[in-house]
Amino acid sequence: MPPQLSTLALLLVASLSLTAQTIPENSKAQKQDAIVDKYLKNGAWKFHMYSEEWQRHIDLGLKEDSTIAYLWQQKAMPLYKQKRYQEGLPFLNKAVRYNRTAYLPYRGFMKCIFSKDYTGAIEDFSACIQEFGNSYVMDHSYRFYSALAYLQLKEFSKAEALLKIDTEEVSKSRGETWVHHLDVLYLGIAQLELANFHDAIRTFDKALKLYPQFSEAHYYKSLAQKATGDRNHSATRQLARKFFDEGHTINEDNAIYEKYPYQPTAASFNAP
Repeated sequence: MPPQLSTLALLLVASLSLTAQTIPENSKAQKQDAIVDKYLKNGAWKFHMYSEEWQRHIDLGLKEDSTIAYLWQQKAMPLYKQKRYQEGLPFLNKAVRYNRTAYLPYRGFMKCIFSKDYTGAIEDFSACIQEFGNSYVMDHSYRFYSALAYLQLKEFSKAEALLKIDTEEVSKSRGETWVHHLDVLYLGIAQLELANFHDAIRTFDKALKLYPQFSEAHYYKSLAQKATGDRNHSATRQLARKFFDEGHTINEDNAIYEKYPYQPTAASFNAP
C-alpha cells in the first residue's frame, strides 16, 4: 500500500473509532435525560416530596437506569428533610458513586447540617479539597463546612484556622464586602470558645458591618462583652432579642429544616 493511502487508512480508522466512542456516550446521556424528564419532571415533581408517589416514580426511573446519580439524590433528599437520615444515606451514597464530583460535596453538606455526622462531614470535605480544590456547595466553601464540623467537635483552633483562611482569601481576592456574614459569625464564635474575647468582639463587629440586624452576631457579642466585664452586654443582648423577634436570624435556605450550629432559640435570650 502506498504511504499516502496507508496514512489515509489510519485516519479513517481513527475517525470511525472516535465516532463509535462518541455516539454511545451521547446516546446514553440523551436516554438518561429522557428518563429524568419522564419519571422526575413529569412524575415525582408533580407530587409532594414526602409522598409515596414521589418515591414510586423515582424507583421506576431507577429501574430503567440505576446509574443516574440525580435520581438517587432526589430519592434521598426528602428523607433527610424528614430527619430520616439513616434511611436516606444509602441512596445518597449511590449518588456519590455515580457522580462523585457533584455529590461528594453535597453529601458532606448533608452530614454537616442535617445528620450531624461531623466526623463524616470532615472526611468528605477533606476528600473534596484534595480531589477538586476548595470549591463551594450550598453557597459556602468546603472549608466553611469543615470548620462548622470542627466547632461541633470542640476542635476550636482548627475551626478558627480554616475560617481565617476562608475569610482572608475572599477579602483579598474580591474585597471585604464579599465575605459572607456567616463565615465571620462562626470565626467570632471560634474565638469566643477559645476565650479570645476581644478578638471575638472585633470579629462580631465585622459581621454586623455586613449585616447590622444579625441577631446571632449581637447575641454572641453580648457573651463576649460579658466575659470582659463590659456593662454594655445587657443592651447588646436586648438588641439581639429585638432583631431575633423580627426574624433577622440565620437565613440559609435549609435553616427551615435544620438549625445551624450555634443558632440560638428564643429561650437562649432568657439565659443569664
